Amino acid sequence: MLASSTPHDLPMVRRLEAVGFRAWPAASVGYDGSWQIRLTGGHPSKRLNCVVPLDPSDHRDLSLRLEKARKRFHSYGRQLIVRETPLIPPLLIAHMESEGWEPFETADVLSVDLTELALPDTLDYLPSHDIGRFIDASLALEEDDGSLKPALAEILSSIKPPTGFFIKEVPPQGAVAVALCVQDNDLAGIMSFAVAAERRREGLATEILSAALRWARLSGARGAWLQVVSTNAPALALYRKFGFEKVYSYRYWRQGAGE
Repeated sequence: MLASSTPHDLPMVRRLEAVGFRAWPAASVGYDGSWQIRLTGGHPSKRLNCVVPLDPSDHRDLSLRLEKARKRFHSYGRQLIVRETPLIPPLLIAHMESEGWEPFETADVLSVDLTELALPDTLDYLPSHDIGRFIDASLALEEDDGSLKPALAEILSSIKPPTGFFIKEVPPQGAVAVALCVQDNDLAGIMSFAVAAERRREGLATEILSAALRWARLSGARGAWLQVVSTNAPALALYRKFGFEKVYSYRYWRQGAGE
């Protein structure tokens, strides 16, 4: 069982989940007890379309509540997905296992103390506030469907905390690296971090991540966090070089591939 196999600092987990929600806001957010119901019709991101239980003791009426959530997801054309963090009720995991649910895609939430981090003295890249330019660069580097641009514009425009859009461009190639930094009080989140496949291992990731973290620290952040798929070894190696350490992991559950 992922969520309860080791002890966790649950207040810190709750805080990182909360800043994560604000850094990547869903179009529709509702609650069933302490379960957060996140849905976004225009974008398929799992973080924007999942049920997130936030209290280990909230496990009443599991079948009824899951069925209610399933119908709501169906109305959005979405498969019901549950996000398992250390805050999930263990009885909910047992219930999903008994009903044929399966976990998929595990990710790690990492953090670093910015006050102790050695960063360049100068800010090599100034953050842009041009959402359209950033989205075009991000979609190209991630090789995502261009039809997602309106949904991404809505998501990024909905972010309430201060944001910095970092883009490295090399003429005539264009954008070769991007990073989104969202500063929420004293915590800064790194999102939408990507480097052109043909330009990896050239130090571009280190350059743009350094710039984003230095901007965050200059803006008052004392810590930084990010989320990374647990099997992404190159990204994990980069983050370790910066001193990021795992705080907890999460994974998603669904009931059968063809639900």
